[in-house]
Amino acid sequence: MEYKRLGSTGIKISPLVLGTMQFGWRVEKEESFAIMDKALELGINCFDTADIYSYWADNSYPGKTEKIIGEWLKDRAVREDLILASKVRGAMSKDINDQGLSRRHIWQAINGSLKRLQTEWIDLYQIHSFDNDTKIEETLHALNLLVEKGLVNYIGASNIHPWMLVESFWVSEKNGYVRFETVQPPYSIVRRMLVEHQMYNVIKKYNLGVISYSPLAGGFLSGKYSRNAPLPESPRSESVKKRYFTEHRLKVLDTVEEIAENKEVTVAQVALAWILTKDFITAPIIGVNSVEQLESNLVALEIKFDQDELKKLDEVSDWIPAYEAIR
Repeated sequence: MEYKRLGSTGIKISPLVLGTMQFGWRVEKEESFAIMDKALELGINCFDTADIYSYWADNSYPGKTEKIIGEWLKDRAVREDLILASKVRGAMSKDINDQGLSRRHIWQAINGSLKRLQTEWIDLYQIHSFDNDTKIEETLHALNLLVEKGLVNYIGASNIHPWMLVESFWVSEKNGYVRFETVQPPYSIVRRMLVEHQMYNVIKKYNLGVISYSPLAGGFLSGKYSRNAPLPESPRSESVKKRYFTEHRLKVLDTVEEIAENKEVTVAQVALAWILTKDFITAPIIGVNSVEQLESNLVALEIKFDQDELKKLDEVSDWIPAYEAIR
């Protein structure tokens, strides 16, 4: 596996990052352990999580995912082998101040994450989204203190607009604070605008690491969906249909299916392999529900496109939708 430098930092990560959002609700502890074991065995050295995972599920709560990862880290004694990334911003309880990017909440959050993850430091600590109620100076001051105390090595930003990033760089430079070294936007062959038409110049100018999420577009590119196939009956399928079943995106899916069939690989593998051709993406995050899915996704690292195939994929997916927002 060929590792890639993470932006301007001094660390290198695998070309695929293991996403853990499924742990604790879709994937129980035993299978989560098996997935992490296999990921490390196969050379994936960067795991991404967040303190709020997975608050939305009836069988889960905020912090459950980090707790599972922490138990695995303690049991396997592999902390030194991993680049561990987590996030802060979301509500961890009903307390009105137990959320956001205030100095108070950031200190609460880091202490909670370190305890659940059973580690003394987090390699990459990211704001999960922007907080309009807190000045960026306060947030960056707090994050800078975490780095100074050795609790965090680098900071990053997920779900952030380019102008906010540039403002943050100005604040960091003015005050001598550490800056955001990474961004985590959604990016896939059916969702290119945010990164390529809005963030690209900022990414290049400031040499940012890009750990993108949703490479399979919420499952639209997983192979479960097709133009003429009946939709699975579930709330998730309805969401996928509402967001992605447009003529533009269905044409992209048609092309991905055609190339996947010709290369005798899966739709998901082609979709991931296409992202891996983009030099401005450091590594996409892959979320899996089983060891088998993980192993299947890693096949993408071996797929090579000829010029005609890559041209087809690039051209069919190169358009600017009327609406493409950070969710």
